[in-house]
Amino acid sequence: MAVEIGIVGGSGLYEMAELDDREEKHVKTPFGDPSGPYVIGTLRGRRVAFLARHGVGHRILPSELNFRANIYGFKVLGVDRILSASAVGSLKHEYRPLDIVVPDQFFDRTRGRISTFFGRGLVAHVAFAHPLCGDLSKVAAESAASVGATVHRGGTYVNMEGPQFSTLAESRLYRSWGMDVIGMTNLQEAKLAREAEICYATLALVTDYDCWHPDHDSVTVDLIIANLMQNAVTAQKTIAEAVGRLTGPRTCACKDALATAIITRPEHVPAQTKQELAPIVGKYMK
Repeated sequence: MAVEIGIVGGSGLYEMAELDDREEKHVKTPFGDPSGPYVIGTLRGRRVAFLARHGVGHRILPSELNFRANIYGFKVLGVDRILSASAVGSLKHEYRPLDIVVPDQFFDRTRGRISTFFGRGLVAHVAFAHPLCGDLSKVAAESAASVGATVHRGGTYVNMEGPQFSTLAESRLYRSWGMDVIGMTNLQEAKLAREAEICYATLALVTDYDCWHPDHDSVTVDLIIANLMQNAVTAQKTIAEAVGRLTGPRTCACKDALATAIITRPEHVPAQTKQELAPIVGKYMK
C-alpha cells in the first residue's frame, strides 16, 4: 500500500496506539538528510509517514531545519497531503492555551531561510496567495472539533526566526497588525509543499499567550512543555480522525501548482538539476 499522507510534528505524534505495521525508512535527498527517519505505518486503514520535525529528542533548532530535505522525502515516499502540528503562542485573548488554530495565512519574519527547491538553472514561481490547502484545512478543523478540541478556523500565523521568543515590543506590534498566532517553523514547510504539489495544513497548538498578556509576561519552557504534553494527546486524536476522513482524489489547486509556474524552457535546464528535481517536476519536464 502506497504512503499517501504525511504527518510532521513532535515525536509524540507517532506514539499513538492506533498506528500499526510500523517501520522506519531513511530517505536520501539531493539536499542532505531530513530531520530523521520517517516512521511509516497504517492509521485508520491508510498508509502514513511521520517525521519528527526537530529530530529524535528535539535537537534541531527551527533555523537549522533542513526544510527542503524534509518535504522532498515526503514527496519521494508518495505523500500528496501533509498534516502539520506545531506549538504556537497566542496573540489574541480568545485563543487560549490548549486551543487549536487552523490558520489560512502566514506572515514571514524569518531571515535567509532556504524555502524553495528551485534555482541552479531552473526558475519557477508558484502562486502563494492562499498558502494553506483549504480542503485539507477544513478536514483538519472538523476533525479537531469532533474530538472535543476548541478550534478556531482561519487567521494568520506569524513565522518568527527564533530560537528566542518575542520581545514585548514585537509581540505588541504583531497584535496591532491583527496577527493571530506565532511560531517558528511552518511557513517554509508550506512553501516547499506547494512547490512539490503537496496539500499542506497546520494544526497550530496554543501553548501560551506569548509575552504580551498581562498574566503571561514571561514565557517559560516549563509552561510550554506542560501544555505541549496535553496538546500532543489532542493532536494525536485529531490527526487519526483526519486521516480517516481523507478519502478520494484531490480536487484542490495544490495538485497542479507547478502547471503554470515553471518559467525556464526544458532544454535550458541543467541535466543535474532536472534529475535531482525529477520527483517534483518530472511530469512537466522529461
